[in-house]
Amino acid sequence: MSMDYIIDDYITGKAVRNVGPEAVRQAFERFLVDEKGYDRKDIRVDEPLVVQFQGEDYPSSIDLIVFCRNRAVMAVTCVAGSIGSYEREILAGARLVYDYQIPLAVSTDAGDAVILDTLSGKNAGKGLGAIPSKTEALERMKTMAFIPLDENRKEREMIIYRSFNLEKINK
Repeated sequence: MSMDYIIDDYITGKAVRNVGPEAVRQAFERFLVDEKGYDRKDIRVDEPLVVQFQGEDYPSSIDLIVFCRNRAVMAVTCVAGSIGSYEREILAGARLVYDYQIPLAVSTDAGDAVILDTLSGKNAGKGLGAIPSKTEALERMKTMAFIPLDENRKEREMIIYRSFNLEKINK
């Protein structure tokens, strides 16, 4: 493998392979910091998520999770394809990854974005301009609910996440 494929992650500084949607993630990480005012420490990269299916664990990860005041406010999937095809995956991920549902689920190709309200599943904005800045997110936190996913819905959301996310699982 040529060294041209290895780059330093903008947030973590760790070496990563520049394949698939990695260029999108790097561009979006820069956008969050340079344009939206988040600190690098506000953003977690490749946050682990393990889903269960038919009694087996399937380890995966969510591309980016953005925090304000120690609360996750946005879960982000960075894609090289159609952002609309990944809405349901990131919605399930935002509902499952922590003991509360992350209020916003974002699918982006770094040029466009779809923002969903995680609790309702409804569209909460379109385009990079609709991504809340850190200041806006801190303000919106006053009315955001950080509530657990109903236990009866967990299995269904895990099946959805796993079916959309097979290419990431076991990578």
